[in-house]
Amino acid sequence: MDSTDSFIYLHGFASGPRSAKAKYLGDRFQSLNINLQTPDLNQDDFTHLTLSRQIQQIQAAFPPTPQPVTLIGSSFGGLTAAWIGECQAQVKRLVLLAPAFQFLAHWLPKLGKEQVQSWQTEQYLSVYHYGAQQMLPLHYGFVTNAVQYEETKLQRSLPTLILHGRIDEVIPIQASRSFANQRPWVKLVELDSDHALADVQPRIWQEIQTFCQL
Repeated sequence: MDSTDSFIYLHGFASGPRSAKAKYLGDRFQSLNINLQTPDLNQDDFTHLTLSRQIQQIQAAFPPTPQPVTLIGSSFGGLTAAWIGECQAQVKRLVLLAPAFQFLAHWLPKLGKEQVQSWQTEQYLSVYHYGAQQMLPLHYGFVTNAVQYEETKLQRSLPTLILHGRIDEVIPIQASRSFANQRPWVKLVELDSDHALADVQPRIWQEIQTFCQL
């Protein structure tokens, strides 16, 4: 690892920079005297969150070129990281934790047809926000923005490590398997865990250390 590398952690949907994974990884990086940036993707306005807004926010926070960046993204933050890596040459590697590939295809059916139609009509849906620990409204623009991103276009040959639980109840591991199978530059590590990956944090850190040569 080059001493000038910059590391940025992107938390998941309806989460925050003080999540369990963010704090754990922050402590581990700190033990190596490396700063792990953990920006708040909610921006005090979860209601108008979109994938585009997250991408733009992180790109704007990049260090001056040519400092290389490693993005570590969890769930929807992992999807965000993948898109930033696609269009930002400054990104040298990706670490994706249970990345939210095919997010809408998995989430909307769980809401049910009637609830999705109501969301589209009324424009707002109440979502439990784990970071804020309360229900918060989310604008339907989240959906209309996300559908514009076709994951087949993620084709940059970028060193990528995916860590995904085999019993993930939110984003099935098949989403990561399909992504990795079509991209030889992606390494997929399957773990005996669920979407939170809370019980395999030491293994995650071990894999990150090896992959990033820390």
